[in-house]
Amino acid sequence: MLQTNTLQNDGSRLPPPIQMQLNGQNTGGIGELIKFALVFIRRQYLVIIFVTVLAGAASLVYLRLVSPAYTAQVQVLFENPRAQFLQKQSLLSEPLLDVTQIETQLQIIKSQATAATVIKQLKLADHQDFREGRSLQSWLMGWLQRWRSDPSEGAPPAPREQPSEATIASFLDRLSAGRVGYSHVIEIAFTASDPALAAEIANAIARAYINDQLEAKFEATRTATTWLQERLRSLGEEALTAERGVEAYKSQNNIVSPGGKPIDEQQITELNTRLATARAQSSEAAAKLSRYEVLLGVDPAKPSSIGNLDAIGSDAMNSPIITSLRQQYLELARREAELSARVGRDHLAVVNVRNRLREFRVSILDEVKRLSEISRSEAELAKQRQQEIEKRLSVAIAQSRLTNSAELTIRDLESRAKSLRALYDTFLQQYMGSAQQETFPISETRVIFPASAAQTKSKPKAKVVLSFGLLGGLALGLLLGFVRDVMDRVFRTSSQLEAALDLPCLSLVPIQSLPRQQRSAARPQQAQEAPNQRILPSAPDICRAVVSMPLSRYTEAIRSIKIAIDHSPAKTPNQVIGVTSALPNEGKTTIAASVAQLIGHSGKKVIIVDCDLRNPSLSARLVPKAVDGIIEVLKGTCSLEEAVWRDPNTTLAVLPAVQRGSVLHSSELLCDGSICRLFDRLRQSYDYIIVDLPPLSPLVDVRVTAPLIDCYVLVVEWGRTKIDVVQHALHTAPTISDSLIGAVLNKTDIKAMARYDAHRSDYYDDSHYVRYGLSSS
Repeated sequence: MLQTNTLQNDGSRLPPPIQMQLNGQNTGGIGELIKFALVFIRRQYLVIIFVTVLAGAASLVYLRLVSPAYTAQVQVLFENPRAQFLQKQSLLSEPLLDVTQIETQLQIIKSQATAATVIKQLKLADHQDFREGRSLQSWLMGWLQRWRSDPSEGAPPAPREQPSEATIASFLDRLSAGRVGYSHVIEIAFTASDPALAAEIANAIARAYINDQLEAKFEATRTATTWLQERLRSLGEEALTAERGVEAYKSQNNIVSPGGKPIDEQQITELNTRLATARAQSSEAAAKLSRYEVLLGVDPAKPSSIGNLDAIGSDAMNSPIITSLRQQYLELARREAELSARVGRDHLAVVNVRNRLREFRVSILDEVKRLSEISRSEAELAKQRQQEIEKRLSVAIAQSRLTNSAELTIRDLESRAKSLRALYDTFLQQYMGSAQQETFPISETRVIFPASAAQTKSKPKAKVVLSFGLLGGLALGLLLGFVRDVMDRVFRTSSQLEAALDLPCLSLVPIQSLPRQQRSAARPQQAQEAPNQRILPSAPDICRAVVSMPLSRYTEAIRSIKIAIDHSPAKTPNQVIGVTSALPNEGKTTIAASVAQLIGHSGKKVIIVDCDLRNPSLSARLVPKAVDGIIEVLKGTCSLEEAVWRDPNTTLAVLPAVQRGSVLHSSELLCDGSICRLFDRLRQSYDYIIVDLPPLSPLVDVRVTAPLIDCYVLVVEWGRTKIDVVQHALHTAPTISDSLIGAVLNKTDIKAMARYDAHRSDYYDDSHYVRYGLSSS
């Protein structure tokens, strides 16, 4: 049962579940996470099951108390196609349907106007589903308003024909409308306690919506028709006046425009066209002349002088003289190449051929020069033609600027007259269409699937409510379990104790309880004892479990403490061992007595001294009939031999503390020189001296015992002692914490340890102990 795991002190700051996960084998991975989750559920399964069952019961109660509701649905198609002749004559524009327009129609369906219409039509104001229920707050507010206002000046009550706001609000709460997918179908749903009433109201809403759409269109068409009628009258008069003004102005100024355009404008347009053509011809002739000049600027003696002959264009290709000379030139060039290859480039025949080639090049260039003169003449003619057209255009423009402004005036008059006439025709067409449409009642919406009485209730849905209740209860149970784990700031495992206190865990002492037959046998045996013999009663007690049950798990845990005392890392003999705890009732007295009994049963001379002078629980348990004790020995009223009690079955001796009244200065007694002399005598007479000390937190007595004690053993109760309390107690007693050889986790629930220390769950299995003859009791 010896535990020696050491962890860093920072682990004590973590919540116990997370800390225990970190204190494992640090293998990581999904396996560790699953194992941690299973262990957490094993620890908190009662809370999780309780909360889940409670949530499921609440769901069942809700289903039992809430009255059922039925939903009826009606589908309305928006964008009913018009007749084709009405589409052409429609006065109003026909925009494409979009999400915004569909959403607008949904808001119209769910408006208060539609609700009020249906409520009045079906007389739903007095129905129990829509009856106005006044809460206490609204009743008090109304009473205060009536109390403050003058009864004679009270406002007249609203007419009964108009539904109240509460009735409309209740109606709209039961109404829902939405678009079916991405289509133009709107689904209207209404919920009521009566399925037939729900279907009737849903159909009434659809009819009210369609009638509202028709009425709105009729009203818009009538308004537009009236306005068009007045506008047509005024437009007709304005167009007629403008046309008469145009004719009168033409007669006064004698304006004639052939082809619909003024003469000056036609002449300028024609000259501009001719000028563009002349400029193009002049540019082309100049470009051709520049190519001739470039070719003629090359030295005829060079063979490359006629290399760019094709660059002058089609004139060189179409000239028969140049074509003939080029053929002869190419033939001579071929002969020169053959002779040069045969007799060499300096042969007389090759030189003669080369001279003839030069003569042909000169002849070709002479023909090119003749063509260039022709091109030069054509360029000059094109330039003169361009200049002539430019002069005529300048004259025409100058004459056009001098023209009377009467043409501008007549254009403006004609444009205004034409605009008025076109506008009049458009309005006339719209007026005829609106007049025809007003007599043709058609709506853009229609019912495609009317509502019928529902056979099954829509609310509450039992499966959904139960599912949400159970899942919510499960989630809440897990959350509460996690909160309990986080708030569980107590010692559960040896690793947690070592990390929090920076001390080795000497042993995990299981919780121990005596069998009933042993407890019932204790009283008769105590009655036979004589008070003057100073012999410990032989009645079975938990302090004597190590003697009565030497092969138990409890005894093996006490042996771990004995081994830790004998083999302390300090390498110094620990003869005087003090046993203390942070708080009372943690089992330090039981641990001290058990260790002393184990040492005495092994044959060593051991004495246990009760130094808890204010609450001598050890003496009350082992020697309840003691008359003298350590206080009397210190005062000298009694000798040590007269105060010591002995166990007849072992070598155990007990020096009790008899409480005759309130001990006010117990710390002074524990630091007096007489007690030092007493312990010196005990060291000479006994192999081990076990001292049962007071707890650290309530009293300061333990702090003065440092000169007397060789080492201390701290007892911590499993599952009850707070981590912060023990840390604070050790912090306030540094001399004690420096002499601690370790801590004991007492009253441990071994069966529950597997839920808190998952990585060493096999360590707590009883089968390992049974194999060696040990028992779990």
